[in-house]
Amino acid sequence: MMELLQLILVLGTVVGVADGNTVLVKDNAGQAITVKLACINSPKATSQASALAATQRLKQLLPSKSRVVIRSTEQLNNGRTVGEVFVDNRSVNLRLVEEGNAVIDQETLYNCYETKTQFLIAEANAKNKRLGLWQQSNR
Repeated sequence: MMELLQLILVLGTVVGVADGNTVLVKDNAGQAITVKLACINSPKATSQASALAATQRLKQLLPSKSRVVIRSTEQLNNGRTVGEVFVDNRSVNLRLVEEGNAVIDQETLYNCYETKTQFLIAEANAKNKRLGLWQQSNR
C-alpha cells in the first residue's frame, strides 16, 4: 500500500545564498525562511576550494530575486526548512549533484522519494566523469 505523504509547497523569492547548502528565501507572505537543501551535502568550508565552488554555483543557479518553488520535506528544531528547491520545474538540488558540486546525503535521501533514482544516477555520472569535487577523488 502506498503511503500518502502531504506535499508542502512554498512559493518564494530568493533573498540570498548562505553557503553551498543553504538558501535564504522570502515566501509569498513576506516571511523570511532559511532553507537547507534536502537530500544532498555540499562541501564544508574545511575543503575551501570545493566549498567556494559549490557556493558560487548555487549563487549562479539562484540569483537574488529568483522565483522558486520549495518542496518542503521537514522542519528542523532550529526553525529551518529542509526542502528541494525548484526553478523552472528543475530541481536545483539535483543539478548540484549532476555537476559534482554536491553529493547525496544517504541519511535524508528518503525525503526525495520521487527523485531518489535521479539523484543516484546523477551522482554516479558525476563520479564517472570526475566532475567538481570528484576531480581529485579516488572514491
